[in-house]
Amino acid sequence: MGYGIKDHMKYLAMTPEQKKRHTKAMGVVITLCAGIWILIGGIWLAARGNSTDCIRFLQWSLIPIGVTLLAIVFFAGCYGVRNDDGCLQGLYIFVLFFAVLAFVAFMIFGFVAVGVNIKDDEPAREYKLSDYGGWLRGRLADTQYWATVSACLRDRHACDGMKRLVRDPDTSLLVPENADLSPIQSGCCKPPSSCAFTYVNGTMWTTTPSVPAMVTDEVDCSRWRDDQQMLCFQCDSCKAGVLEDIKKAWSNLAIPYTFLVMIPLVCSYPCQVKAFME
Repeated sequence: MGYGIKDHMKYLAMTPEQKKRHTKAMGVVITLCAGIWILIGGIWLAARGNSTDCIRFLQWSLIPIGVTLLAIVFFAGCYGVRNDDGCLQGLYIFVLFFAVLAFVAFMIFGFVAVGVNIKDDEPAREYKLSDYGGWLRGRLADTQYWATVSACLRDRHACDGMKRLVRDPDTSLLVPENADLSPIQSGCCKPPSSCAFTYVNGTMWTTTPSVPAMVTDEVDCSRWRDDQQMLCFQCDSCKAGVLEDIKKAWSNLAIPYTFLVMIPLVCSYPCQVKAFME
């Protein structure tokens, strides 16, 4: 607290020119921190997309934005402010505008792409494609695109680690004995509970002859195979599991990034422009 008061007193004692340079320097620091956070987020999404949901479109937008912010900070912002180079400072402000615009557009696109779960207020053990909206759901409907994603899920052994299932007394669904299944494991590695298949082991199920016709007519039930290369990777429930997995990852990223990156960048930019124009 004492340091903050002293720092504020020093700022008040500065000349107008010193205050202007201070504002520029603080703007560069905010941009530097934002660039680092954005780059870290892109790398995290890249690592996650490669190992879990196999969807990589979000990080390839974040990484270029982060690199751009870091580049303009080091090559234009820092040098321009230190040497009072008007051309470099102008370039910094110009490029920063488009970088901030791109980041805001990316955040909006992320919410549009991922969409929302219509029944998000209800805890779920299984996921239905009809409960989801957004651009990405339509993308997964493309046969060729889904073939690439499902092949990636198989190659990444998404169903490894499936544990013994037991009947949940509250929902009557089969759930892991010791731990929750991931959304992808729930949707891609076992048939929907509505199929009423008989559980054999982690990824082995058999049909039940006494199941009513209206249940066995469900599309995903006919798509399920005990073949370890097929399982339910062609099921709508698998697509729903992927969407749920991405939605959770996006929620974990978007909320802190709104406060750590977007708000500081958007609020500091007008101050930097004002300091540059004076």
